[in-house]
Amino acid sequence: MSTATVQEPTASSKTRLSTAAATRLVALREISTQVRSKSFIISTLITVVIIVGGIVATGFFGGGDDEDQIPVVTTGISQDAEQQVEQSGFSLTSADSMQEAEQLLRDGEVEAIITEDQDSPIGVHLIGLDEAPVSAAQQLSVTPTVEVLETDGADSMMRYFAALGFGLIFMFVAMGSGVMIMQNTIQEKQNRIVEILLSAIPARALLAGKILGNSVVALLQALIMGGSAALGLALSGQLAFLQMLSWPMLWFVLFFIPGFVLIASVFAASASLVSRQEDSGSVMTPAMMLVMVPYFVVLIFLDNEFAMTLTSYIPFTAPVSMSVRLFDDAAEWFEPIVSMGLLVLTTALVMALAAKIYSRSLLKMGQRVKLSAAFTSND
Repeated sequence: MSTATVQEPTASSKTRLSTAAATRLVALREISTQVRSKSFIISTLITVVIIVGGIVATGFFGGGDDEDQIPVVTTGISQDAEQQVEQSGFSLTSADSMQEAEQLLRDGEVEAIITEDQDSPIGVHLIGLDEAPVSAAQQLSVTPTVEVLETDGADSMMRYFAALGFGLIFMFVAMGSGVMIMQNTIQEKQNRIVEILLSAIPARALLAGKILGNSVVALLQALIMGGSAALGLALSGQLAFLQMLSWPMLWFVLFFIPGFVLIASVFAASASLVSRQEDSGSVMTPAMMLVMVPYFVVLIFLDNEFAMTLTSYIPFTAPVSMSVRLFDDAAEWFEPIVSMGLLVLTTALVMALAAKIYSRSLLKMGQRVKLSAAFTSND
């Protein structure tokens, strides 16, 4: 079957919208249609529940910061000694007198009483109720000061979860919105709706509106997922991890915007090459690979410093790789700026190419349009 070209319908200047107005109209329609759909609302709620519930459950079963804290009462000790006891992992209660401390011990409010003892190697004296408080004594055991000359940045488990989180958010959001762009574009071609649309708005405005609208929805989804993760960490008491994530998460959002626009441009241009949903597999697979690569790169090469540095400058993988390096404190201050510049420049070039392919292929019906034909044919 040959490829037929439908002439772009013409319209008077009074009925044809300007590029800016048409872009805004298409973007608002894309946002409104997706955000109001039941599938979007239900999937978003399910995602929030899974993320928050999963993190809280992991923190609960894995043990929070307070799990190993033993409740004790202190009386008659100096401020320095009290700080030393608190740093040993105890939950402290202060008593004004020994009588008050003993009453708390008898009532079961605490497991031991800690008083100051200059003759003790650690400077404190431990009092139990009816037996020696072994667990408290073990926690007060003298341990040497430990210093590590060379560190790998964040804890390995934290690095893994940070990489997993950044990778999954980018992959799921980009894949979901990218597939939506592709399906809608092909459906509009298959139903010949595109001919009606192009009679009122320019092809480039249609493309820009789709990318802009879906970018807003994708950013909203990413923020919801990131916010859900932050809420889960806060509820589970993992505040230290959350604090470590705050700066990299900000950079991840900044990288996500041009990164998704880059992916969306590829999906839209690829979709314009085919006219039937049955033919979408041949153009969807390469686009899907671009979305999945960042996720697998950070998981496979997480401990490879050279690979992580290299992929943090490659536009398609930079949003995830650079965010992980920032979390690990492995990037110099100028590196995310340089990486962002390369990403924005690449996104602009890809958008220009996508607009050319989109405008020259959108009205071609029948067999799949070859890339060479899309570049050589006239608008």
